[in-house]
Amino acid sequence: MNHMPIDRFDRTAPLRIAMVVPPWYELPPAGYGGVEQVCAALVDALAARGHEVTLFGAGTGSGTAARFVGTMPELQHERLGQSLPELAHLARVDQMINPDVFDVVHDHTTIGPFVAPRRSVPTVATVHNRPTGELGDILADIDRSVGLVAISHAQRRLRPHLPWVATVHNGMALDDVPHKTSAGTGPVLWLARFSPDKGPDLAVRACRAAGLSLVLAGKCDEPEEQRYLAEVIEPLQGPDLTVLRNPDRATCFELMLSARCLIMPIRWEEPFGMVMVEAMATGTPVVALDRGAVPELIRPGETGVVCVDPDDLPQALRDAGGLDPAACVAHVRNSFSAELMAEGYERVYRRWAATAPRPTSSALTPTGAW
Repeated sequence: MNHMPIDRFDRTAPLRIAMVVPPWYELPPAGYGGVEQVCAALVDALAARGHEVTLFGAGTGSGTAARFVGTMPELQHERLGQSLPELAHLARVDQMINPDVFDVVHDHTTIGPFVAPRRSVPTVATVHNRPTGELGDILADIDRSVGLVAISHAQRRLRPHLPWVATVHNGMALDDVPHKTSAGTGPVLWLARFSPDKGPDLAVRACRAAGLSLVLAGKCDEPEEQRYLAEVIEPLQGPDLTVLRNPDRATCFELMLSARCLIMPIRWEEPFGMVMVEAMATGTPVVALDRGAVPELIRPGETGVVCVDPDDLPQALRDAGGLDPAACVAHVRNSFSAELMAEGYERVYRRWAATAPRPTSSALTPTGAW
């Protein structure tokens, strides 16, 4: 469908948004998947605000309100992290991006920010990972015609001189999320991918010190995750510990609803931590170590307990049982709803579509001649 380009300063005119997600993701995800859940919630919230959203992904469709355009017939999850599937996906997307059809591109891929200057439509790119190391070095060199969006202030502080144009907290759709009205009486829950960064071994030790049972439920597909589970977690098995591999989304919410609290003893600078928001949305408080975006998500003493030292976790687990589930639910509704996320991104889209600098000549010049 072709339209005349909108006046980006008209706050009432709907935007025509090209939403580009990586070719490994299904929206919404069937099981564990923070980025996928955020993107699905954003698409639906933007559509509800009257915007025309086209979702570019792999596979044959999505469960969102967007018009879906597939660039390859099957999801590429078995090739996760490889560059060629994502490059092929983006090359096909860019063939369909033009200003007669779209006002702005929102790119969620890793490689997208580097090819975006060749597009004739302004691009904003959300950085979902930690912008340090090699990724941070590459992002520092992208063309300034691409606007980077951070998902937390903590993420942005890791590399403050990147060409950030905004910080927009992740949000979630809340209408169908069940929540409890009284404190959970089940085990403590840890829900993440099986990785030392996520601290499942710390969770086991903290729960045993507190005399509480624990459920470890998480993603375990990659060889490194499987090796960590076998070599570090399985030797810790006991009658107070239940391990669930790759639970589906319905099971995750059942676990949250029954849990005394969620424990997140992370060892890294977590850029966001969507599972903490999801837990609070069900009325489940969160006990976490003070790393990354944790202080931005949890209200200490109201929706959880933030600990500086792992030795403080056992007492925090005991204290969390007395927190009010209603305060957790209200905090998410007031701070991390999909509607708030969509409002934030809409402001970014309109500003960037109207003010984005033109790509530099070097960004448009092929670099194959060495």
